[in-house]
Amino acid sequence: MSDALTLPAETRERAGKGASRALRREGRVPAVIYGGKEEPTLIHVEAKELVRQLGTGHFMNSIVEIELGGKKIKTLPKDVSLHPVNDRPEHVDFLRMVKGGKIEVHVPVVFINEEASPGLKKGGVLNVVRHELDLICENDKIPGEIEIDVTGKEVGDSIHISEVTLPEGAESAITDRDFTIATLVAPSALKKSEGAEGEDQTGEDMEAGETAATEQGPDDDAADEQEAKSED
Repeated sequence: MSDALTLPAETRERAGKGASRALRREGRVPAVIYGGKEEPTLIHVEAKELVRQLGTGHFMNSIVEIELGGKKIKTLPKDVSLHPVNDRPEHVDFLRMVKGGKIEVHVPVVFINEEASPGLKKGGVLNVVRHELDLICENDKIPGEIEIDVTGKEVGDSIHISEVTLPEGAESAITDRDFTIATLVAPSALKKSEGAEGEDQTGEDMEAGETAATEQGPDDDAADEQEAKSED
């Protein structure tokens, strides 16, 4: 996870649309802290500071310490509702972090040792199917990123979740299949030259990073993952 952010807040006594509209007119954003077997805590935060933190690009993947009444409450942002026209934040949900608890998070992947991949050295292209992994982690052991080693990978190889060593205390939230994270494919120039030599080649007009069945072999899971992502 990214470094913890700090967000000052104040308690709000009233819920409801009318009270929320009044807060927004004052430059505040209504929010709630829930979870941890405690009653939800209704709060409001400064709109300008919230917008600034959202602008960092890693707000949703950061631990946010809510400063409330002289105390700090560790939370994870779970949802930010935006105005449909101006995209200003209208409401935020924070999940309270408790010791020993587990939480589902999205952690970015980083590929390492690309210079040790024969396929990439030949001009192959790494086609990333999943840029983030959906993990279940312990509250105090949330990784900032997951490194995936491509040493020895050739054109046509696929990288599945079963090949990835996850940090202690973390496990994949998807357990019903060995899903594809990335594939190593031939560049379009290579595909075209191969197609000129044999008309039965497929994918000769595809752009770099796209995949042809004859080059990747049977990997239906990669196609399923990409289709599922496009529908989300």
